[in-house]
Amino acid sequence: MIDQAGIMMAQGKKIACERIQGVNDNMAKSHYHEYFELYYLESGRRFHMVQDEMYEMYPGQFMIFAPYIMHRSFGDQNMPFKRLVLYFQSGEVLSEELRKTVEAGVGVYRPDRQEETFIHRILGNILEEQQKPEVFSDEYMATQLNGLLLQIARKLEKPERVKKLDRIGEVLHFIHTNFDKEISLEQLSRTFYLSPYYLCREFKKHTNTTIVQYLNVTRIMNAQRKLMETNQSITQISRETGFSNITHFNRVFKSITGVSPTQFRKQL
Repeated sequence: MIDQAGIMMAQGKKIACERIQGVNDNMAKSHYHEYFELYYLESGRRFHMVQDEMYEMYPGQFMIFAPYIMHRSFGDQNMPFKRLVLYFQSGEVLSEELRKTVEAGVGVYRPDRQEETFIHRILGNILEEQQKPEVFSDEYMATQLNGLLLQIARKLEKPERVKKLDRIGEVLHFIHTNFDKEISLEQLSRTFYLSPYYLCREFKKHTNTTIVQYLNVTRIMNAQRKLMETNQSITQISRETGFSNITHFNRVFKSITGVSPTQFRKQL
């Protein structure tokens, strides 16, 4: 499935919306964006793996993914679904306080019928404006977006995790909280009392990637945040994200993002 909204964001849009429906459209690997994502389920049932937590969604519910949060979506076999996705850059959020509130609100939201109608209507307004833009279209979409975020921040309870961690979830949690330290397959096997073979097999089954690949993406994701949000040197950032030397850091960074850390910072 082609992510047209993602393409629009890559082309420079600050807000992009898209409606998609499908069957057996499951993400093979976790991914992340440099912008926010609001995922609203119109029909069907979906599961979301967010970092090391599993969520289940039903129609009328939605999730928010902050920038640089690893996630993937999947569903039951032959289960049709329809969803609206809204992407937006951090700079489009009205205030720093509201941005922090939205950023902390990762999880499944279960609005009541009135709130569900409001949220669905606003998403529809943004999608319609995108498809048939008029004068001050960007300003209109930004206003609709912030009205939606304010309603979420003021009216809805903070979402909660809905599934307990299984053993691989515990491994993922360990990676996300210890990525800045040396992590090896042997260490993970000892820590979680699993054989290396079983651990590698189950990890690949859950994430569709290897432990080394997942660890590298997690480290580079956090390095990108530091490059964006701090003035730390690239050498210091490489050390703080678990790389033993700058050469290896540069090589892995470019293999994942397509650019070097220096180029990434200049692009900002």
